[in-house]
Amino acid sequence: MTNKQQILAKRPVGVPDKDTWTLTETEVPELEDGQVLIRNEYISLDPAMRGWINDARSYIPPVELGEVMRAGTVGKVVKANNHPKYKEGDVLTGWGGVQEYSVTDGTGYYPVDTSLAPMPTYIGTLGMPGMTAYFGILEVGKIKEGDVVVVSGAAGAVGSVVGQVAKIKGCRVIGIAGGLEKCKYVVEELGFDACIDYKNNDVSAGLKEYCPKGLDVYFDNVGGDILDACLARLKMHARIVICGAISQYNNKENVQGPKNYLSLLINRATMQGMVVMDYAPKYREAAMQMGMWMMEGKLKSREDIYEGIGNFHETFRRLFSGEKKGKLVLKVK
Repeated sequence: MTNKQQILAKRPVGVPDKDTWTLTETEVPELEDGQVLIRNEYISLDPAMRGWINDARSYIPPVELGEVMRAGTVGKVVKANNHPKYKEGDVLTGWGGVQEYSVTDGTGYYPVDTSLAPMPTYIGTLGMPGMTAYFGILEVGKIKEGDVVVVSGAAGAVGSVVGQVAKIKGCRVIGIAGGLEKCKYVVEELGFDACIDYKNNDVSAGLKEYCPKGLDVYFDNVGGDILDACLARLKMHARIVICGAISQYNNKENVQGPKNYLSLLINRATMQGMVVMDYAPKYREAAMQMGMWMMEGKLKSREDIYEGIGNFHETFRRLFSGEKKGKLVLKVK
Protein backbone atom coordinates (compact mmCIF):
# COMPACT_ATOMS: atom_id res chain seq x y z
CA MET A 1 0.00 0.00 0.00
CA THR A 2 1.39 3.42 -0.97
CA ASN A 3 0.99 6.76 0.76
CA LYS A 4 0.96 10.12 -1.04
CA GLN A 5 2.53 12.86 1.07
CA GLN A 6 3.21 16.59 0.70
CA ILE A 7 6.82 17.12 1.83
CA LEU A 8 8.28 20.54 2.72
CA ALA A 9 10.96 21.09 0.06
CA LYS A 10 12.05 24.67 0.77
CA ARG A 11 11.32 27.63 3.03
CA PRO A 12 9.41 30.27 1.08
CA VAL A 13 10.01 33.99 1.02
CA GLY A 14 6.66 35.70 0.65
CA VAL A 15 3.75 33.68 -0.73
CA PRO A 16 4.57 29.94 -0.95
CA ASP A 17 4.86 28.78 -4.55
CA LYS A 18 4.31 25.36 -6.12
CA ASP A 19 7.92 24.35 -5.35
CA THR A 20 7.53 24.86 -1.59
CA TRP A 21 6.21 21.30 -1.26
CA THR A 22 6.89 18.11 -3.19
CA LEU A 23 4.25 15.40 -3.67
CA THR A 24 5.89 12.04 -3.00
CA GLU A 25 4.67 8.47 -2.81
CA THR A 26 6.08 6.01 -0.28
CA GLU A 27 5.19 2.59 1.08
CA VAL A 28 3.04 2.51 4.21
CA PRO A 29 5.20 0.94 6.94
CA GLU A 30 4.19 -2.17 8.84
CA LEU A 31 2.50 -1.44 12.15
CA GLU A 32 4.38 -2.00 15.36
CA ASP A 33 2.64 -3.33 18.43
CA GLY A 34 0.23 -0.71 19.84
CA GLN A 35 -0.04 1.30 16.62
CA VAL A 36 -2.92 2.09 14.28
CA LEU A 37 -3.08 3.00 10.59
CA ILE A 38 -5.43 5.89 9.83
CA ARG A 39 -6.75 6.70 6.37
CA ASN A 40 -7.01 10.48 6.45
CA GLU A 41 -10.30 11.61 4.94
CA TYR A 42 -10.06 15.40 5.44
CA ILE A 43 -7.17 17.79 6.07
CA SER A 44 -7.50 21.15 7.82
CA LEU A 45 -5.91 24.14 6.04
CA ASP A 46 -5.19 27.01 8.43
CA PRO A 47 -3.32 30.34 8.18
CA ALA A 48 -1.04 29.22 11.04
CA MET A 49 0.52 26.71 8.64
CA ARG A 50 2.32 29.58 6.92
CA GLY A 51 4.17 30.35 10.14
CA TRP A 52 5.04 26.71 10.74
CA ILE A 53 7.25 26.61 7.63
CA ASN A 54 9.40 29.57 8.70
CA ASP A 55 12.73 28.75 10.33
CA ALA A 56 12.01 31.00 13.26
CA ARG A 57 11.23 30.79 16.97
CA SER A 58 7.51 30.37 17.58
CA TYR A 59 5.03 28.68 19.89
CA ILE A 60 5.66 25.38 18.08
CA PRO A 61 8.81 24.06 16.35
CA PRO A 62 8.89 24.64 12.58
CA VAL A 63 8.27 21.86 10.10
CA GLU A 64 11.71 20.62 9.05
CA LEU A 65 12.75 20.36 5.41
CA GLY A 66 12.01 16.86 4.18
CA GLU A 67 9.16 16.34 6.65
CA VAL A 68 5.48 15.79 5.91
CA MET A 69 3.65 19.11 6.11
CA ARG A 70 2.00 19.50 9.49
CA ALA A 71 -1.81 19.72 9.49
CA GLY A 72 -4.84 18.70 11.50
CA THR A 73 -6.73 15.73 10.09
CA VAL A 74 -9.74 13.52 10.61
CA GLY A 75 -9.88 9.97 9.35
CA LYS A 76 -10.75 6.34 9.94
CA VAL A 77 -8.69 3.56 11.48
CA VAL A 78 -8.20 0.93 8.77
CA LYS A 79 -5.82 -1.31 10.72
CA ALA A 80 -4.93 -1.74 14.39
CA ASN A 81 -2.17 -3.80 15.98
CA ASN A 82 -3.09 -4.52 19.62
CA HIS A 83 -3.96 -0.90 20.35
CA PRO A 84 -5.35 -0.45 23.89
CA LYS A 85 -7.97 2.16 22.92
CA TYR A 86 -8.64 2.22 19.18
CA LYS A 87 -9.88 -0.40 16.75
CA GLU A 88 -10.61 -0.71 13.05
CA GLY A 89 -13.49 1.57 12.05
CA ASP A 90 -12.90 4.22 14.74
CA VAL A 91 -12.86 7.83 13.49
CA LEU A 92 -10.02 9.90 14.98
CA THR A 93 -8.85 13.49 14.72
CA GLY A 94 -5.30 14.63 15.35
CA TRP A 95 -2.13 15.91 13.68
CA GLY A 96 -1.99 13.48 10.78
CA GLY A 97 -0.27 15.82 8.32
CA VAL A 98 -0.83 16.37 4.62
CA GLN A 99 -0.79 12.72 3.58
CA GLU A 100 -3.19 9.91 2.73
CA TYR A 101 -2.28 7.64 5.66
CA SER A 102 -0.87 8.18 9.14
CA VAL A 103 0.72 5.63 11.46
CA THR A 104 0.47 6.50 15.15
CA ASP A 105 0.38 5.11 18.66
CA GLY A 106 -2.63 7.36 19.24
CA THR A 107 -0.85 10.12 21.17
CA GLY A 108 -2.60 13.43 20.49
CA TYR A 109 -5.54 11.77 18.72
CA TYR A 110 -9.15 11.93 19.87
CA PRO A 111 -12.17 9.84 18.85
CA VAL A 112 -15.12 11.65 17.24
CA ASP A 113 -18.75 10.69 16.72
CA THR A 114 -19.86 11.13 13.11
CA SER A 115 -23.47 10.48 14.09
CA LEU A 116 -23.47 13.89 15.83
CA ALA A 117 -21.60 15.89 13.16
CA PRO A 118 -19.89 15.13 9.82
CA MET A 119 -16.14 14.55 9.75
CA PRO A 120 -15.09 18.01 8.47
CA THR A 121 -16.83 19.73 11.40
CA TYR A 122 -14.31 18.07 13.74
CA ILE A 123 -11.44 19.98 12.10
CA GLY A 124 -13.55 23.14 11.89
CA THR A 125 -16.09 24.39 14.42
CA LEU A 126 -15.51 21.42 16.73
CA GLY A 127 -11.76 21.38 16.02
CA MET A 128 -8.83 23.77 16.36
CA PRO A 129 -10.52 26.81 14.71
CA GLY A 130 -13.60 26.45 16.93
CA MET A 131 -11.48 26.00 20.06
CA THR A 132 -9.46 29.08 19.10
CA ALA A 133 -12.65 31.12 18.77
CA TYR A 134 -14.22 29.79 21.97
CA PHE A 135 -11.28 30.33 24.30
CA GLY A 136 -10.06 33.45 22.55
CA ILE A 137 -13.30 35.40 22.91
CA LEU A 138 -14.40 34.01 26.29
CA GLU A 139 -11.16 33.64 28.25
CA VAL A 140 -8.94 36.27 26.63
CA GLY A 141 -11.60 38.68 25.36
CA LYS A 142 -13.61 38.22 28.58
CA ILE A 143 -16.80 39.32 26.86
CA LYS A 144 -19.89 40.21 28.85
CA GLU A 145 -23.47 40.96 27.89
CA GLY A 146 -23.83 44.32 26.15
CA ASP A 147 -20.21 44.54 24.95
CA VAL A 148 -19.50 45.91 21.48
CA VAL A 149 -17.34 43.28 19.77
CA VAL A 150 -15.50 43.73 16.46
CA VAL A 151 -14.17 40.68 14.60
CA SER A 152 -11.84 40.76 11.59
CA GLY A 153 -11.71 37.80 9.23
CA ALA A 154 -15.39 37.49 10.12
CA ALA A 155 -16.29 35.05 7.34
CA GLY A 156 -13.37 32.74 8.11
CA ALA A 157 -13.14 29.59 10.19
CA VAL A 158 -12.26 31.35 13.46
CA GLY A 159 -13.94 34.73 13.00
CA SER A 160 -17.31 33.25 12.04
CA VAL A 161 -17.42 31.27 15.30
CA VAL A 162 -16.13 34.18 17.40
CA GLY A 163 -19.00 36.40 16.25
CA GLN A 164 -21.64 33.74 16.82
CA VAL A 165 -20.39 32.97 20.34
CA ALA A 166 -20.39 36.70 21.13
CA LYS A 167 -23.99 36.97 19.91
CA ILE A 168 -24.99 33.98 22.06
CA LYS A 169 -23.48 35.84 25.03
CA GLY A 170 -25.54 38.96 24.34
CA CYS A 171 -22.99 41.20 22.62
CA ARG A 172 -23.38 43.59 19.71
CA VAL A 173 -21.12 42.17 17.00
CA ILE A 174 -19.57 43.96 14.03
CA GLY A 175 -17.68 41.88 11.48
CA ILE A 176 -14.99 42.94 9.02
CA ALA A 177 -14.73 40.88 5.82
CA GLY A 178 -13.67 41.22 2.19
CA GLY A 179 -16.44 41.66 -0.34
CA LEU A 180 -20.21 42.15 -0.40
CA GLU A 181 -20.96 38.42 -0.60
CA LYS A 182 -18.99 37.63 2.54
CA CYS A 183 -20.55 40.53 4.42
CA LYS A 184 -24.05 39.35 3.47
CA TYR A 185 -23.15 35.86 4.69
CA VAL A 186 -21.87 37.22 8.02
CA VAL A 187 -25.00 39.29 8.69
CA GLU A 188 -27.78 37.26 7.07
CA GLU A 189 -26.62 33.73 7.87
CA LEU A 190 -24.43 34.09 10.95
CA GLY A 191 -26.46 36.83 12.65
CA PHE A 192 -23.82 39.55 13.10
CA ASP A 193 -25.33 42.99 13.65
CA ALA A 194 -23.32 44.58 10.84
CA CYS A 195 -20.30 43.94 8.62
CA ILE A 196 -17.71 46.30 7.12
CA ASP A 197 -16.48 45.40 3.63
CA TYR A 198 -12.80 46.36 3.84
CA LYS A 199 -12.25 45.83 0.12
CA ASN A 200 -14.80 48.42 -0.96
CA ASN A 201 -15.34 50.66 2.08
CA ASP A 202 -13.26 52.63 4.55
CA VAL A 203 -12.85 50.58 7.74
CA SER A 204 -12.37 53.61 10.00
CA ALA A 205 -15.56 55.20 8.69
CA GLY A 206 -17.44 51.92 9.16
CA LEU A 207 -16.24 51.59 12.75
CA LYS A 208 -17.32 55.16 13.46
CA GLU A 209 -20.78 54.37 12.05
CA TYR A 210 -21.34 51.02 13.76
CA CYS A 211 -19.39 51.69 16.98
CA PRO A 212 -20.10 55.39 17.62
CA LYS A 213 -19.12 55.07 21.30
CA GLY A 214 -16.17 52.79 20.61
CA LEU A 215 -15.56 49.06 21.00
CA ASP A 216 -15.09 46.87 24.07
CA VAL A 217 -13.41 43.88 22.42
CA TYR A 218 -11.54 43.51 19.14
CA PHE A 219 -10.73 39.97 17.98
CA ASP A 220 -7.86 40.33 15.53
CA ASN A 221 -7.21 37.76 12.81
CA VAL A 222 -5.52 40.03 10.28
CA GLY A 223 -3.22 42.68 11.83
CA GLY A 224 -1.97 45.56 9.69
CA ASP A 225 -4.12 48.59 8.90
CA ILE A 226 -7.31 47.01 10.25
CA LEU A 227 -5.70 46.53 13.67
CA ASP A 228 -4.67 50.21 13.61
CA ALA A 229 -8.20 51.30 12.73
CA CYS A 230 -9.63 49.31 15.66
CA LEU A 231 -6.99 50.65 18.07
CA ALA A 232 -8.30 54.13 17.28
CA ARG A 233 -11.85 53.18 18.43
CA LEU A 234 -11.18 51.62 21.85
CA LYS A 235 -13.39 52.22 24.86
CA MET A 236 -11.92 52.48 28.34
CA HIS A 237 -10.53 49.08 29.48
CA ALA A 238 -11.05 47.52 26.05
CA ARG A 239 -9.55 44.11 25.32
CA ILE A 240 -7.79 43.15 22.08
CA VAL A 241 -7.29 39.46 21.32
CA ILE A 242 -4.36 38.81 18.98
CA CYS A 243 -5.17 35.53 17.29
CA GLY A 244 -3.46 36.01 13.93
CA ALA A 245 -2.13 38.51 11.42
CA ILE A 246 -2.87 37.01 8.03
CA SER A 247 -2.17 40.31 6.26
CA GLN A 248 1.46 40.03 7.40
CA TYR A 249 2.29 36.32 7.02
CA ASN A 250 3.71 36.56 3.50
CA ASN A 251 5.64 39.80 4.00
CA LYS A 252 9.10 39.84 2.42
CA GLU A 253 10.11 42.68 4.73
CA ASN A 254 9.53 43.36 8.42
CA VAL A 255 6.08 42.77 9.86
CA GLN A 256 4.05 45.98 10.11
CA GLY A 257 3.51 46.81 13.75
CA PRO A 258 0.63 48.88 15.19
CA LYS A 259 0.93 52.65 14.82
CA ASN A 260 -1.88 53.49 17.26
CA TYR A 261 -0.56 51.49 20.21
CA LEU A 262 -0.65 54.55 22.52
CA SER A 263 -4.42 54.09 22.48
CA LEU A 264 -3.78 51.15 24.83
CA LEU A 265 -2.24 53.55 27.34
CA ILE A 266 -4.85 56.26 27.01
CA ASN A 267 -7.76 53.81 27.39
CA ARG A 268 -6.06 51.51 29.95
CA ALA A 269 -6.70 48.74 27.42
CA THR A 270 -5.04 45.34 27.07
CA MET A 271 -3.74 43.52 24.00
CA GLN A 272 -3.04 39.82 24.54
CA GLY A 273 -1.93 37.04 22.25
CA MET A 274 -3.52 33.61 22.42
CA VAL A 275 -2.44 30.15 21.26
CA VAL A 276 -5.16 27.53 21.31
CA MET A 277 -2.85 24.71 22.40
CA ASP A 278 -2.63 26.31 25.86
CA TYR A 279 -6.26 25.32 26.40
CA ALA A 280 -5.95 21.65 25.36
CA PRO A 281 -7.07 20.29 28.78
CA LYS A 282 -10.40 22.11 28.32
CA TYR A 283 -11.12 21.14 24.68
CA ARG A 284 -13.71 18.54 25.66
CA GLU A 285 -15.66 21.04 27.74
CA ALA A 286 -15.67 23.55 24.86
CA ALA A 287 -16.64 20.93 22.26
CA MET A 288 -19.57 19.79 24.38
CA GLN A 289 -20.83 23.37 24.79
CA MET A 290 -20.45 24.22 21.11
CA GLY A 291 -22.00 20.92 20.09
CA MET A 292 -25.00 21.82 22.22
CA TRP A 293 -25.26 25.25 20.59
CA MET A 294 -25.13 23.59 17.16
CA MET A 295 -27.93 21.20 18.11
CA GLU A 296 -29.99 24.17 19.33
CA GLY A 297 -29.42 25.99 16.04
CA LYS A 298 -27.50 28.84 17.72
CA LEU A 299 -24.14 28.04 16.12
CA LYS A 300 -23.70 27.41 12.40
CA SER A 301 -20.82 25.61 10.76
CA ARG A 302 -19.64 25.97 7.20
CA GLU A 303 -16.82 24.14 5.45
CA ASP A 304 -15.39 25.08 2.06
CA ILE A 305 -14.14 21.72 0.74
CA TYR A 306 -11.74 21.10 -2.15
CA GLU A 307 -10.57 17.70 -3.32
CA GLY A 308 -7.28 15.96 -3.97
CA ILE A 309 -4.01 15.85 -2.06
CA GLY A 310 -2.26 16.83 -5.29
CA ASN A 311 -4.19 20.12 -5.17
CA PHE A 312 -2.84 21.04 -1.72
CA HIS A 313 -0.80 24.06 -2.83
CA GLU A 314 -3.55 25.53 -5.00
CA THR A 315 -6.08 25.09 -2.18
CA PHE A 316 -3.69 26.43 0.47
CA ARG A 317 -3.31 29.69 -1.47
CA ARG A 318 -7.03 30.35 -1.01
CA LEU A 319 -6.29 31.15 2.65
CA PHE A 320 -4.47 34.30 1.53
CA SER A 321 -6.38 35.23 -1.62
CA GLY A 322 -9.70 35.23 0.24
CA GLU A 323 -11.24 32.78 -2.26
CA LYS A 324 -13.11 30.82 0.38
CA LYS A 325 -15.91 31.14 2.90
CA GLY A 326 -15.86 29.40 6.25
CA LYS A 327 -13.41 26.63 7.10
CA LEU A 328 -11.02 25.62 4.32
CA VAL A 329 -10.78 21.83 4.07
CA LEU A 330 -8.97 19.48 1.70
CA LYS A 331 -10.72 16.18 1.00
CA VAL A 332 -7.97 13.63 0.50
CA LYS A 333 -9.67 11.50 -2.18
